[in-house]
Amino acid sequence: MVSLFAAAAAFIVLHLLVSGTVVRDGLVRRLGEGPYMGLFSLASAALLTWMGFAYGAARGDEANLAFWGVTAGGRHLQYVLQLVAVIFVVIGLTTPNPTSVKQEQILQRPDAVKGMLRITRHPFLWGVSLWAAGHLIVNGDVASFLLFGSLLVLALAGTVSIDAKRRRVLGDAWAPFAAQTSNLPFAAILSGRQKLRLGEIGLLRPLASVVAYGALLVLHPYVAGVPALA
Repeated sequence: MVSLFAAAAAFIVLHLLVSGTVVRDGLVRRLGEGPYMGLFSLASAALLTWMGFAYGAARGDEANLAFWGVTAGGRHLQYVLQLVAVIFVVIGLTTPNPTSVKQEQILQRPDAVKGMLRITRHPFLWGVSLWAAGHLIVNGDVASFLLFGSLLVLALAGTVSIDAKRRRVLGDAWAPFAAQTSNLPFAAILSGRQKLRLGEIGLLRPLASVVAYGALLVLHPYVAGVPALA
């Protein structure tokens, strides 16, 4: 359990105190954008791997107390949340987005706000948030709280951090895009600043999301050690 706590703490520190802060700006000036991104990605992957192995070991720890169990309603809610999460992740990763790395030039396009970005400017991170929240619903033990809880906090904090970084770096170029979109899903649409146009998303991305969801259900026992459907 100590190893999982240390891994989760290190992952949080790396992302909240380095990425998206003035510390990152200083490191980029010293190292360059490319080397910094390479080192940051390597460190993130290493910490995620550490968290994964530590989580597997911590689940059998006697200190891994369970605060809630799995209910039929919670399991069904989890299935729905995971589908929505996968949709947000897949469509988010395949949609040009100025909040993504090396895509700031998209702000210069007249159709910068399009498709999924009308719903939220951070679809990938909201997908991760839903994924983590769903897993917490059906995993009420300390180890799961450390793993999925830390990822949930980081994903939500990441949306705010990226906005702050883009505002700081891009200045006036960021303001129109931010005014036309929202961090919170559907907030811009509900406030009248945007219209929901699902046709801009197309059919391929949602179909790919459903396929990915099905693959995750099938592969879950091999990847996580427990069946997703039970």
